[in-house]
Amino acid sequence: MMIKRATSRRFIALLLAALLLFAAGCSKEGSGETGESTGPIGDVTLVIGAYSVVKDAFAELLPKFQERWLAETGQKVVFQESYEASGTQARAIAGGFEADVAILAMEGDIDKVSEAGFITHDWKSAGDNGNITNSIVVMGTRPGNPLGIHDWTDLTRDGVKVLYPNPKTSGGAQWDINAMYGAGLKMSERESGKKDPEYAKNFLKSIHANVESLDKSGRASMAAFEYGVGDVIVTYENELLARISKGVDYDIVVPKTTILIENPAAVVDKNVDRHGTRELAEAFIAYLHTEEAQRLFVKHGFRAVDPKVAEETASGFAQPEDLFDISYLGGWPEVRKELYSKKGVWYQVLADL
Repeated sequence: MMIKRATSRRFIALLLAALLLFAAGCSKEGSGETGESTGPIGDVTLVIGAYSVVKDAFAELLPKFQERWLAETGQKVVFQESYEASGTQARAIAGGFEADVAILAMEGDIDKVSEAGFITHDWKSAGDNGNITNSIVVMGTRPGNPLGIHDWTDLTRDGVKVLYPNPKTSGGAQWDINAMYGAGLKMSERESGKKDPEYAKNFLKSIHANVESLDKSGRASMAAFEYGVGDVIVTYENELLARISKGVDYDIVVPKTTILIENPAAVVDKNVDRHGTRELAEAFIAYLHTEEAQRLFVKHGFRAVDPKVAEETASGFAQPEDLFDISYLGGWPEVRKELYSKKGVWYQVLADL
């Protein structure tokens, strides 16, 4: 008799617990709260996978887009943001990180996501060849430029300690290396009338022999430099301009020959189709090309891709004597093969030192 009563009590307790859980679930559903949402019913989440350098600009840009989308649709956008070194971010998205949009340092990293089957449309058709910002590779020195750094050749001098990130993880590092290798090709052309890849490789090797450390990202490299590591940092112009605007004391050295940096953005088709966020993601990418967004990027040290904004803000940027773009090196497919494949120039440089 006692066993039956105990069993009956347990059954009633379990039934009451189930009813309470059901009621709690109904309450959450009615208020629009779930374990996966950060806002009420009607909110929509956009997942951003970006390279680390744009983080500060996006802190100002994302609220502007939120206001615009709310005014146009009555819907609030909730952002989930991830900022990593560009190569790391590209591998994460290609490996399953469900970013709706990819904002990366270079075309080659967008290609990695595309080759993994996550981007299936012509992302360059979004305008400006798919790029949302430009910059150039420059050098930053200690205040007053105490070592008298004026061009790439100065980085080969004995005792000059150089910083730039690791190209295995950082898109910025690849731009840096492209700039130095391309400068070597340009020097060989001036001397012999033709490009000499061996000359350029040896020039890159002579600079890399002075490298103090290879950090994971451009931001990590900048932090190390400001902590006191190294004499010269090779980096994006926009990174130095942004730090100077915040009161950090740098001298910017613009090499005579350097590369135009082009930073792309793309909708990640596989993820937006899964999330039902294609319209929002496409609107966000379109917004990045607007005059408002372009002016915000300029405020944070980037060069605009919008021709009107670029022309109006040109006086705020130094103009190198010889500015080349990635096509001078044969385009990204050729660069990935010649410089960054397992037997490429970069790995030959590492092996020779």
